[in-house]
Amino acid sequence: MSRELGTPGEFPYTRGIYRDMYRSRLWTMRQYAGFGSAEESNERYRYLLAQGTTGLSIAFDLPTQMGLDSDHPLAAGEVGRTGVAISSLGDMERLFEGIPLDRVSTSMTINSTAAILLAFYVLAARRQGVDARKLSGTVQNDILKEYIARGTYIYPPRASMRIVTDLFAWAGRELPNWNTISISGYHIREAGSTAVQELAFTFANAIAYIEAAQAAGLDIDDFAPRLSFFFNSHSNFLEEISKFRAARRLYANLMRDRFGARDPKSMMLRFHVQTAGSTLTAQQPDVNVIRTAIEAMATVLGGAQSLHTNSRDEALSLPTEESARLALRTQQIIAYESGITNTADPAGGSEYIETLTDSIERGAREYLDRIDAMGGTLRAIETGFIQSEIQNAAFEYQKAVERADTIIVGVNRFRMDEDRKIPVFRLDAAIEKGQIEKLREIRSTRDAKTTQDCLQKLEEAARGAENLMPLILNAAAAYATLGEISDRLRAVFGEYREAA
Repeated sequence: MSRELGTPGEFPYTRGIYRDMYRSRLWTMRQYAGFGSAEESNERYRYLLAQGTTGLSIAFDLPTQMGLDSDHPLAAGEVGRTGVAISSLGDMERLFEGIPLDRVSTSMTINSTAAILLAFYVLAARRQGVDARKLSGTVQNDILKEYIARGTYIYPPRASMRIVTDLFAWAGRELPNWNTISISGYHIREAGSTAVQELAFTFANAIAYIEAAQAAGLDIDDFAPRLSFFFNSHSNFLEEISKFRAARRLYANLMRDRFGARDPKSMMLRFHVQTAGSTLTAQQPDVNVIRTAIEAMATVLGGAQSLHTNSRDEALSLPTEESARLALRTQQIIAYESGITNTADPAGGSEYIETLTDSIERGAREYLDRIDAMGGTLRAIETGFIQSEIQNAAFEYQKAVERADTIIVGVNRFRMDEDRKIPVFRLDAAIEKGQIEKLREIRSTRDAKTTQDCLQKLEEAARGAENLMPLILNAAAAYATLGEISDRLRAVFGEYREAA
């Protein structure tokens, strides 16, 4: 083996960021959920909490992700489809009704409109009587990967980076227990990247965020301990374990040597993992349970801080309650029955694991050097370099599947005629109409002058250099809608259009 193995809880944290790892505290068991109306999603969250989920993970519908109210013409047919529809503070209050926000950790998968959704969340907590300083959770707030792999961006990259760093600075003062960004490799991998590319491009984005925060006057040790990451756990079991180990070591050295971090917490890579949605198949969906279990085991052996396990039916629809419960039980069996939580680093010392860890780290470093040479992450995005690398990897993988060099059980081998139909989740078509009615009621009952004054002050601040978060919070408190707030920022920053 090419490196000293080291000890869990010690720099460079290859074997885990804590000495005892899961012997002293298990990972947070999150189940990503959200659909339809705030009321329906609230019922699912209560159900998951009753089944033993230890953290909530909120999915938002596409209009919410894109800064569009539910009654916008472009939202038609998409309201509540891929997540819960949130257009105003009223929706957020209903989403968490009866769920004490000082006693639950909440992760919100939201990017372009992250600042607005976080403002709604903080205000909803205050209306429960909860001190915002007691809130714990994460807002994804990772806009760069949207330009790379996903597409739910609104503003041009440099304007978006201002909103990201404004959120960093404001939350650093107001929300000390909140993770202000979850820098995501998950979507990069889902778009078709390799494991090496997932790490490289995720850390390239992290470098850009850190440099932007420093340029805005923030000290590395003031904000780095609140950075978190979000990775994919794919189907190659040993590669995924090694990837997580390589990620910790690469990050620790990057933070110490490149950015001069001194606080050990600034060097500890804390990350959430979701099992790979792209590995799930519509064919023989029960087999997805095994795929998810293997990916979850790799995650735990790799030392994640929280985990979402996908459900067997997600290649067909949103998960049913039964499927979501089975996915959660997968985590609970690993935690309480498998025995792998009895030692801090069960995989440490395997010659193959350690060699593969070195190889993945080396490949990621080579990519980072190339990106630095071309002028940094924003330049690599603007020229299409990162996007092209992912597209090429995805193309090569698909060719391997079509040649059957890569075997997908039930797809290109071991196929069978399937008569059995599993029950799938059906969304009520009336949800969209109900959501629009609630939105119109908000607009008709709020103090219109106060709302417009707050929106005007936000637009004026966007034209200057003032931190935007307090202005967004004021507008949200006056029941300005998500779309109205986004439109004022659009008026100043414009909208991003990808080059043809």
